[in-house]
Amino acid sequence: MRRDEEKLPAAVEAAAVAPRSRPSAYPEPFAARMAGREKRVLGDLFGLGNFGVNLTRLAPGAQSALMHRHSRQDEFIYILEGAPTLVTESGETALSPGMCAGFPAGGLAHHLVNRTDTVAVYLEIGDRTAGDGADYPEDDLEARLGLDGRWQFFHKDGRPY
Repeated sequence: MRRDEEKLPAAVEAAAVAPRSRPSAYPEPFAARMAGREKRVLGDLFGLGNFGVNLTRLAPGAQSALMHRHSRQDEFIYILEGAPTLVTESGETALSPGMCAGFPAGGLAHHLVNRTDTVAVYLEIGDRTAGDGADYPEDDLEARLGLDGRWQFFHKDGRPY
């Protein structure tokens, strides 16, 4: 289909895109830990199917996600504003605007934490590989990407949330 037939925009002001209505797909009690995180889903807006792009804002004290690693999905972040801390299984790295980081599938578990008193803003990009899953080494949680494209969450013993 042509772009004009699908009514997809040619370009937008990223910060003007409405934030995602549901702050987190995580089940409780994990979803509450995402307070202060705001995502603007940009890739879907343009009909991108092979990868996703989010403009994410972390308020002071907020975190990007639970510490996690994907089984099949690669991820990439690029810092636009602020100074979040990248926390991985092997240590911490202070980030600043212009810095980036990549996380290959099956690599180090990771997340960002904003320990400053100013907002952090970054782009996150990830592919949409079918059959992806996520492991959360610090929590009793694992995730599987369903056939419908939605995350399904389980305890580590396999019981669903």
